[in-house]
Amino acid sequence: IEYLYADFTTTEETFGGKRVVELVPGGADIEVTEENLPEYIEASLKHRLLGRYEKQLNELLLGFFDVIPEPLLTIFDFQELELLMCGLPEIDMDNWKENTEYSGDYDREGPNHEVCGWFWEIVSEYDQELKARLLQFVTGTSGVPAKGFSSLQGNDGNVRRFTIHGVALETCVYPRSHTCFNRIDLPIYDSKDELEEKLKIAITMAKAQDSHHL
Repeated sequence: IEYLYADFTTTEETFGGKRVVELVPGGADIEVTEENLPEYIEASLKHRLLGRYEKQLNELLLGFFDVIPEPLLTIFDFQELELLMCGLPEIDMDNWKENTEYSGDYDREGPNHEVCGWFWEIVSEYDQELKARLLQFVTGTSGVPAKGFSSLQGNDGNVRRFTIHGVALETCVYPRSHTCFNRIDLPIYDSKDELEEKLKIAITMAKAQDSHHL
């Protein structure tokens, strides 16, 4: 990678002119190597997603905080804030179940597997908030597409249906999510009570979340 002669800078075009921006202080003097490549990628992504829009974001936040003081927002996490601002969605359980796929150890039996049956029984008894939190846990958002779960999209913009992936209990104790794929890894529990306990902990505390954002 040293033969690319890259450093910790990037070139931006603004109003027809080009300018060099340092990704980190003194970035023009730091050569990209195999050892510091992860740091370069992180700095590059941070700049592309946040740095280049820092002034605009700051102005947006200042205006937002004029309406809602910042101290009032610090008591919420990002999931709670989404529910507060967008409200609780109306979730059609039949549509959700009909548009769910099964993989891993649940691939053969699908919804007829005992653990999957327990899962839907438990979720059906949830109130709207817990259902929304489960949806957040697995997909990254509590929103339901206008056309229903059949048009649920992944981070790449492609349709990726809600998926329940069966894994051995030895692999993970708690359910874990992969938000890029709208997939929940659901261990094969020995009882419905154990599934109910571990699932609720996972979606309310995000203890077992393994979200992939990139």
